[in-house]
Amino acid sequence: MKSSIVLLALLLATVAVAPAADSTQNRLRRAESFLGIHFDFHANTDCTNVGANTTPAMVEHIIKLVRPDYIQTDCKGHPGLSSYPTRVGHRAPGIIGDPLRVWRAVTAAHGIGLYMHYSGVWDSKAIQDHPDWAAVNADGKPNERAISFFGPYAEKLLIPQLRELAGDYGVDGVWVDGECWASVPDYGEAALAAFRKATGITNVPRKPGEPNWFEFLQFHREMFRRYLRHYIAAVKKTYPRFQICSNWAFAHPMPEPVSAPVDFLSGDFSPQDSVNSARLAARYLAWQGKPWDLMAWSFSTKPTRAQKTAVQLQREAAVVLAMGGGFQAYFTQNRDGSVRLNEMPVMAEVAKFCRARQAICHRAQAVPQVALLYSTTHSYRRTRTLFSPDHTPIDGALQALLENQWSVEVLSEHHLAGRLRDYPLIVIPECEYLDATFRNGLVAYVKAGGNLLLIGRSAAKLFEGELGGKVEGENRTVAYGRGKIAYSNFSGHTYLHKRLEALRCSLNDLARQLFPKPMVEVKGSNDVDVCLARNHGKLLVNLINTVGPHKTQSIIETIPPVGPLDITLRLPRKPAAVTLEPGARPLTCDYRDGELRLTVPKVEIHEIVTVQTR
Repeated sequence: MKSSIVLLALLLATVAVAPAADSTQNRLRRAESFLGIHFDFHANTDCTNVGANTTPAMVEHIIKLVRPDYIQTDCKGHPGLSSYPTRVGHRAPGIIGDPLRVWRAVTAAHGIGLYMHYSGVWDSKAIQDHPDWAAVNADGKPNERAISFFGPYAEKLLIPQLRELAGDYGVDGVWVDGECWASVPDYGEAALAAFRKATGITNVPRKPGEPNWFEFLQFHREMFRRYLRHYIAAVKKTYPRFQICSNWAFAHPMPEPVSAPVDFLSGDFSPQDSVNSARLAARYLAWQGKPWDLMAWSFSTKPTRAQKTAVQLQREAAVVLAMGGGFQAYFTQNRDGSVRLNEMPVMAEVAKFCRARQAICHRAQAVPQVALLYSTTHSYRRTRTLFSPDHTPIDGALQALLENQWSVEVLSEHHLAGRLRDYPLIVIPECEYLDATFRNGLVAYVKAGGNLLLIGRSAAKLFEGELGGKVEGENRTVAYGRGKIAYSNFSGHTYLHKRLEALRCSLNDLARQLFPKPMVEVKGSNDVDVCLARNHGKLLVNLINTVGPHKTQSIIETIPPVGPLDITLRLPRKPAAVTLEPGARPLTCDYRDGELRLTVPKVEIHEIVTVQTR
């Protein structure tokens, strides 16, 4: 045992000589990055030998096998204990040497970015030691995991520790976990006093349904934004190049414009039903105006933590890549902080798959076809929590539209402002509230020739005048100005739980009435997602194979190919070249009367028809 500790000490000595603020010239900024790998293990009181097996050779092996643009590794998880010898935070019980210096030295030597997994709002240890730092529940008791935005946590722990990471260790940034989705309403004295002062409301609600509940949540949402802006500004004042992301902030769990100086957006989509989780998350992040990536869990959580296959992760990656995003995958660490190197070959295969598509897909922008509204107004009025509103109606509509091979984007009001006319079809799914200005904009859009598909009676009620009266359950299409408005009795909840083909086809029939000639049509299988995009002056038709029980089966061993697929592209002129990517495989095409027709023999996981215009 002594000899192994001495050897480790010598290894640490060789990597610790590099100065903390080492050169960043050879490392990509997150805005430039495409592929990453994430490790964390949420250190707790059981972690008594953290760092014992974190060696330069281990980190070298990961980098040489996967060749990522960046690595995210554990720093502080939800229990609040740090997995490195912090001088300002709370250390795990046993730390041998300084494992974070190992990660930093080796990644820096290879020009690889290093980011920390750091739990922010959720810090159980800080609350255990300082109960007055906690948010207070409606029953008057301290919350066991969520800090108060009105306490000293940010000043006394969060900001100093992020500065330690930036200054003492020279890491590139943090991926702050447990933030918007872990935040809770606060009934502490300072919070209630601030609420009353800001709103003039003296009758504080204690639960959903009580008067002023919406106002109470809106106040706390703004307090979260203020907290986020404060700690980011404080850290960047001393370390301006330090890059900060708040997990799921300004993504679909927090569906609103970006209002804090985060450097990039990110989130880890569900380990169960990952394809559908990625479908929604990627489509929302794509128009938020910040560099973004999404993280897949490399393992299942139900019924056991089994390792996913390479093809399963490749498909999850494809859903993200098709929307122009970056991709990373999450692997857990051992309780001593070391990595299970036997899991890395799977990530190497996934990385190879992603790299083959990087030049084609990264930062591509969707071509406007169908806009599915994720209303910020409706979501924040209907949800019972601060963030993470129920998006079942949106999920159901999105999946049905994708399974009818529509190219769909998921957009909030701020995405569509000034851009309504870009979309031949806008879909409003089961929405009870719309801002009057936005609603009137939709009416003007239809008058000018746009097409509006309303799903559910609640959405139809908002447009009863334009529909010619109250709807009674039957699908309806009416002309309005130069455009059309249709009502569908489709139910997202019903579709998600019963997958009724008749329900999907009914929605598709209405969409086809409103938008009979989309820019792209794909026939041959309902198990293929179509994403129409542009990048580097080329038109891209992304085809993603979604066949199989990915909604219910935790591990997918194989994915049978789909095809052949017959594709029609409506183009003003004959293209200069058409290839199937990756690999620049030529495709036989026929161009007549403004339509390009071709056949893709099969799609294994993700193929891209690439059209070079003249």
